[in-house]
Amino acid sequence: MEARLNSPADPDVMTAIQHLYKAIHAGGVDGRLLSLIHLRTSQINACSPCVFASTEAATKAGETAERLHNVVAWRETPFYTEQERAALALTEAATRIQDGAPGVTDEIWDAAADHFNERQLGAIALEIALTNFFNRLNRTVREQAGKTW
Repeated sequence: MEARLNSPADPDVMTAIQHLYKAIHAGGVDGRLLSLIHLRTSQINACSPCVFASTEAATKAGETAERLHNVVAWRETPFYTEQERAALALTEAATRIQDGAPGVTDEIWDAAADHFNERQLGAIALEIALTNFFNRLNRTVREQAGKTW
């Protein structure tokens, strides 16, 4: 598979994205959890560059290989806290919105709200949305794993 574009985004777009990342990281959510959210979203969307990038970022932030390898099956493993599980459930529900899927139900939202304040929930929602944006852009232009934007 060959990339369709050398640079998929205008510099002004990249500046805007950097501002979004700054807002996300100022939201009070642990960076390792944000990496898990990015990873799980990217796994669902089969976005290899984002799977690669989130795994690399999480590893640099001190995340364990055990947790990274098992996030795809987080429900069946003992490696995640209740807070992380609530964030991952929100991630999946917000990402899987195709073909009449229920999306984020009140139950899923309320479970996340039990663990995160409003600012943190905003940061998590923005991380999920921005990751979905990147996943779709990368799939469209055939961005390759391991390359930088």
